[in-house]
Amino acid sequence: MLSGGGTGGHVYPALAVVEKLKEAAGSTNGLPELEAVLYVGTSGGLEASIVARAGVAFRTVRAAALRGLSPWRALVNGFELLRGSRQAWRVVHAFQPDVVLATGGYASAPVVTAAWLQGCPVLVYLPDILPGLAVRFLSWLARRVAVSFDASLAHFPLGKAVVTGYPVRPALYTVDREAARQRLGLASDSKTVLILGGSRGAHSINLAVSEALERLLDLAQVVHVAGDTDIAWLRERREGLSSDCRQRYRVHAYLYEEMIDALLAADLAVARAGAATMGEFAAVGLPSILVPYPYAGQHQEANADFMVSRGAALKVLDATLAEGALWRAVEKLLVDEKALRSMAGNASKLARPNAAQAIAKHLALLSGGA
Repeated sequence: MLSGGGTGGHVYPALAVVEKLKEAAGSTNGLPELEAVLYVGTSGGLEASIVARAGVAFRTVRAAALRGLSPWRALVNGFELLRGSRQAWRVVHAFQPDVVLATGGYASAPVVTAAWLQGCPVLVYLPDILPGLAVRFLSWLARRVAVSFDASLAHFPLGKAVVTGYPVRPALYTVDREAARQRLGLASDSKTVLILGGSRGAHSINLAVSEALERLLDLAQVVHVAGDTDIAWLRERREGLSSDCRQRYRVHAYLYEEMIDALLAADLAVARAGAATMGEFAAVGLPSILVPYPYAGQHQEANADFMVSRGAALKVLDATLAEGALWRAVEKLLVDEKALRSMAGNASKLARPNAAQAIAKHLALLSGGA
């Protein structure tokens, strides 16, 4: 059984592990054959559609945040969690999982609690560098905690956590970059910038990109994932460009399978500093400019600082976007080929191609009572 949250940083790692377990049938990788899998998440958002595209059964439970809310909203959300806990109890009891993998999203708390109460072993995976309150709590109910990097080990009791790396979709390690550009209809002889402005709270990134769009398109072709909220006005913005600039600017509400090609095709990415940036950018060796979401607690700041400390990214504060800081950072890197190559190499050093297999093996041990 899987449990996560509404963002790709929580959903895709779990699905990567499922894919690895599905490969166990008839293989000699030491993993047991996967008989059945159920993903438990929350309603709304992209989570259900991502899971459905992977061919995994999906159930919902009620869940809500408690951090940073007014007392009244926290009380209301607390009742939602209680309702979700009752739902999770029934789901776990009916499905009878051998093991639960939780990736720390809203739905994880009621599911992990229900599994623990029913004696089902739990592995909690932390995608971010810094664990939030939910993961800190859930780690006490889990038999094992898997983390992406050594920097996270200090936040858990000695011996409780193990470094596995961030599980990514296997195609990120196997698809050719030039072929990816061809599939997306991109020029092979031009720098490519991937803008990920479709995550929650990324409106300020979309505004900053729009402000500098013509200057940016003079230096590179752009694949812009803008999200449902901003896609309409950004498409109007594209229509107002010259014909040459329109050809160099591709704007989408969201990318599913095509996101793999977009990541592989890019020379530089601009994104929030969610967990997926560390795993997926590392897998494809993609330099990045990270803009931590200022209202996401401290975990995005910690993620960005980690990538910067490893020479794989630059950090731009959200508060400076309106002052042109994003354009200056993008321009600086696009005209400095040596810096881009260095950052790409540093990003690649963070990749762990065997992360999904490592987590799958720990799940197999737990399901056997280890």
